[in-house]
Amino acid sequence: MPVLLALLALAALALAWATLVERHWYAIRRESVKVLPVGSKPIRVLHISDLHLAHWQKRKIRFVKSLQKLQPDLVVNTGDNLGAKKSETAVLDALSTLAKVPGVFVHGSNDYHEPQIRNPLAYLTQPSRVQHGGKLETAVLTLGFESWGWLNLNNAGGSLTVQGTKLALAGVDDAHDNLDDLASAKAALAGATGFRIGVSHAPYLRVINAFSSLDCGVMFAGHTHGGQVCLPWFGALVTNCDLPRKFAKGVSRWGDNSMILNVVAGIGHSIYAPVRFFCRPEVRLLTLLPKN
Repeated sequence: MPVLLALLALAALALAWATLVERHWYAIRRESVKVLPVGSKPIRVLHISDLHLAHWQKRKIRFVKSLQKLQPDLVVNTGDNLGAKKSETAVLDALSTLAKVPGVFVHGSNDYHEPQIRNPLAYLTQPSRVQHGGKLETAVLTLGFESWGWLNLNNAGGSLTVQGTKLALAGVDDAHDNLDDLASAKAALAGATGFRIGVSHAPYLRVINAFSSLDCGVMFAGHTHGGQVCLPWFGALVTNCDLPRKFAKGVSRWGDNSMILNVVAGIGHSIYAPVRFFCRPEVRLLTLLPKN
């Protein structure tokens, strides 16, 4: 009996930590990779993903607004910004301090549809099934980003010159909902000059392999929440896609050209799963450096 009570107390403490403390313990991760052409100036990329923002989440809004202090050269937003109905304006307000910074974005499924209650244990056996709630005002979010000059890379491409380096960019719409059109990425980068970057909400292997085959130097993705619930020495329990667990967050290399995959654990969570355990909510400041 004492052992059982101790275990119950430990479980209660873990739940309290995960729901009351860690999910609000926002982190800024800083990393750098040597990928740019020799002689290029460094490019500070602020990677934001998975805000899952509801308009009443004032603490999260304050954190996002504070990110302008990082003085990034480029913002990459990999989707799932919306966390509830009538939150489009709150998202744009939170990110408005970055409006003058060059940026690119793609959407995740939660930018299109309201979250729904799900069985958390189901994630342990397979990625979540496509299951849509009510439609959100996606157009408001999209037009807001575009009004800042951010490039819409949902099954599209574009180019930017940042810190004197020309960037050729291509992105896909949410691969988790099978909205990705990899042919559009290939077309966008066909004949493109400049350092190539791929952008996707969900890091499915088909998308990673496609961007690697297109000679992208870096790919940015979110979606995994870093596992959201992790265990010490074990790591993420799931990635909610076919990406192996050990790559649930952080920087890794893929393909013959050693493309950098940067997966950020994201800032938020579903309003129906308000928990983070051994997986702090985060943004990442990834500095792209010239090769030696």
